[in-house]
Amino acid sequence: MLCLKAPAKINWTLDILGTRADGYHLMDMLMQSVSLCDTLWLEESDALTLENAADASGAVHVADDAMASAEVTFDEKNLVYRAAKLLKDTCGVEKGARMKLHKAIPSGAGMGGGSADAAAALKGLNELWNLRLPMEELLRLGLKLGADVPFMLTGGLARVGGIGEVIQPLSPAPIVHLVMLQPCGGLSTREVFGAFDALDPALLTRPDNAAAQQALLAGDLPTLGKAMNNVLEGVSIPVRPAIAEAAAELEKLGAVRGMMTGSGSVVYGVFESEEKALKAARMLRPVAHEKGWGEVWTAHTLNV
Repeated sequence: MLCLKAPAKINWTLDILGTRADGYHLMDMLMQSVSLCDTLWLEESDALTLENAADASGAVHVADDAMASAEVTFDEKNLVYRAAKLLKDTCGVEKGARMKLHKAIPSGAGMGGGSADAAAALKGLNELWNLRLPMEELLRLGLKLGADVPFMLTGGLARVGGIGEVIQPLSPAPIVHLVMLQPCGGLSTREVFGAFDALDPALLTRPDNAAAQQALLAGDLPTLGKAMNNVLEGVSIPVRPAIAEAAAELEKLGAVRGMMTGSGSVVYGVFESEEKALKAARMLRPVAHEKGWGEVWTAHTLNV
């Protein structure tokens, strides 16, 4: 049986440069994998099946299962199953696989949980079925499943452009410690991007991607905090004001910057040390409980 970790991601920056004729948005983003992850188990079988393996490992997980939205279904709509079916049909695989998925990444979070699962399935089944497909082919298949899947296949730290398929891997950066929470319900990616399209471009506060990239690689967190921005945050806050409130609370507790990741609704705070992050998380939990913001957890960045 294969066991694969499917790390979540955060956006250090997110900018939208335009829209293609087919409606897809052209992005410029600084993205990085983080230690919060789902887990996928794979073993050969006659049929293709997917199960909820919430308790399969018996381990203590970074995040509680309650964070994973009830919207996640373990059927043919799940991206793990869709990835497996795509790979099976593309390569003419006759055998199946028994797949067990443990969800720890929250849904509707902007952390790419479903895309991470799909990437893990593509990589794992490529090995399980001995297909020997090169990464270039996995990236091509991944893009058919979602714009975040190519980055999730490569992972680490990268500058990401196009609709998500143009990936420039970056040198390893110093580990950054984070405090995260999802202070409101998940946001619809389609609705958030729709709200962005209706916005006057002159009202946007855009990130400085080049400065953020340089600061992150140098471990200069104060400069990183000033350069970070997410153009989708401004259109999400009017719908979910708790996003701004949570970001402000993180900064009050010592975060260099508090910001929404992706299309939301997870908010993370950037801390200069693990000790500061753990202290802030302890202080934030009673506040989050009082305000109904849900769980608070810590994580750190990954370079691979």
